Amino acid sequence: METVTDAKGAWQECMKHIQGRVNNLSYKTWFEPVVPVSLDSESLVVKVPSQFFHDWLEEHYSSVVNESVKLVMGENARVEYTISEEDMSDSEPQFYRPPQPGQASQQHFTATKLTAKPPFESNINPRYTFDNFIKGDSNQFARAAAYAVANNPAGTSFNPLVVYGGVGLGKTHLIQAIGNFARQSGKAERVLYVSSERFTVDFVDAIQKDRANEFSNFYRSMDILIVDDIQFFAGKEKTQDNFFHTFNALHQSGKQIILSSDRPPKELKGVDDRLVSRFTWGLTVDVQPPDLETRIAILRKKSEDDGIHMPEDVIEYVAANVTSNIRELEGSLISILAKASLNNREISVDLAKEVVRSLAVSRKTAVTVEDIQKIVADVFDVTEEQLRGKTRKSEIVIARQTAMYLTKELTQLPLKTIGSQFGGRDHSTVIYACQIISDQLANDDRFREKYDRIKKKIEMIGM
Repeated sequence: METVTDAKGAWQECMKHIQGRVNNLSYKTWFEPVVPVSLDSESLVVKVPSQFFHDWLEEHYSSVVNESVKLVMGENARVEYTISEEDMSDSEPQFYRPPQPGQASQQHFTATKLTAKPPFESNINPRYTFDNFIKGDSNQFARAAAYAVANNPAGTSFNPLVVYGGVGLGKTHLIQAIGNFARQSGKAERVLYVSSERFTVDFVDAIQKDRANEFSNFYRSMDILIVDDIQFFAGKEKTQDNFFHTFNALHQSGKQIILSSDRPPKELKGVDDRLVSRFTWGLTVDVQPPDLETRIAILRKKSEDDGIHMPEDVIEYVAANVTSNIRELEGSLISILAKASLNNREISVDLAKEVVRSLAVSRKTAVTVEDIQKIVADVFDVTEEQLRGKTRKSEIVIARQTAMYLTKELTQLPLKTIGSQFGGRDHSTVIYACQIISDQLANDDRFREKYDRIKKKIEMIGM
């Protein structure tokens, strides 16, 4: 191999190695947009379009990139990334879109296509946009992936895109924002949003009226199909069978599918394995409960949009004390305004305390991380300090991982926050712990019995 003396030549040699290690779509999506910047004896600096792009490369392709750089430049060589200045304006990477057979581009619609299919109601709420979706650590990755899909429907590796998370965290807002953006920017013409329940009702109605073919043709004519709350497909075998064929037809035609759920696809109960398998073909992202700063931003935005003057100390109090979900957060603001208006009272922290207190009374006492750590430590016969400590003894590690898994399952805390409650560990450690425990629950009956016993003890709290 010739000695490389410039960044462009070095990166070209690296790309030759990388191309043989990844599929064509991934290569065009994640490596062709990378621009070589500079080269010295031990480092190759390259520019990527955005922070999201960088994070994806680091998470999924770091070993491939590092191996290629070492082959080209030597064992001590490394690659360093710089982010494009355009990313400062909240832009996202442009993704390669494979052309479809007999189709020059799906981003330009001919007069024939426009007139061949009748108009229909997309069911998308125009208020759900990226502009009014408050971005924070809890949803940043999901938002970036959604924006990438909206910019290039069916042209990324994210097909289907599955967004999951608890109630009231913004899943519906985010998936509908994709549809709004794609339609308004001309990236897609036929965009449909439906709940899984609506899909089921339409399907049953079509069978009763002997219009099953018409139903199938309509859904399969979409450029983007968005289905909310797919967990409610559970147990509906005929509906699942029809959606399976609809999914296949859309995917094979190069159309974009976007789904939401209250849990990851692999945890869906009562859903056909072949459907679950297809749900995992693309990208699955989660939306976590917002952190304090994001909750404050959400409340400020809500009050501005509604033309309400809300004192800053009231916003900060509500944000600090209503942590479960965005819906409840915004509902608290509306309740404060209603009480102030109906009772002719000033909007104040005291009034906010009354509203927050009434919310707390109306629901069960929340389980805390401390509650979980105490019970897990007791059952595993370790100390709470050991759960939060650095020791790597196997019996303590499995107890710690169990506590992390239970915290993720029983609380609304973001992964980052969970990690911080276990000795300052990062979110990737929590993800790994959850994977370990999930596998052990599936394969170890004795461990599962122990886990169920712990969970029942925790769930008794506050009852």
